[in-house]
Amino acid sequence: MTDSIGFLINDTARLFRRMFDGNIRDLGMTSLQWRTVARLKREPGMRQSEMADLLEVEPITLSRMIDRLAESGMVCRKPDPNDRRAWNLYLTEKAEPLMAQLQREADLVQELALTGLSEEERAVLGDLVERMRVNLSRREAVDA
Repeated sequence: MTDSIGFLINDTARLFRRMFDGNIRDLGMTSLQWRTVARLKREPGMRQSEMADLLEVEPITLSRMIDRLAESGMVCRKPDPNDRRAWNLYLTEKAEPLMAQLQREADLVQELALTGLSEEERAVLGDLVERMRVNLSRREAVDA
């Protein structure tokens, strides 16, 4: 019996996370923190509540993590101009060198995972996984 595509993708993602976590442990970061700062790099000014939803963590869990990132000078909170109760999140300049280092570590893990695949196979794999993600995202939006 062969494993399902869902199992293979999920297990591969788990192995990616485990290896990446091991590689960045000495940098004082976790993969959840990396996902948070990477998202803020792409979408500065995101609200904490939006970030918690995207990362699929409880708001209090994210809040504590943002507290630690803020204490380290990596992230700052600014009041949302449209909602006095909400905070928007931004990376600080101090985060930039670490972001570059984290990206290098992510690239190393990805390169290891793709060892033995040709450039064409890598492109096809990326396209196929992206199409699956789009399919599931659409379905999730319909179900919501």
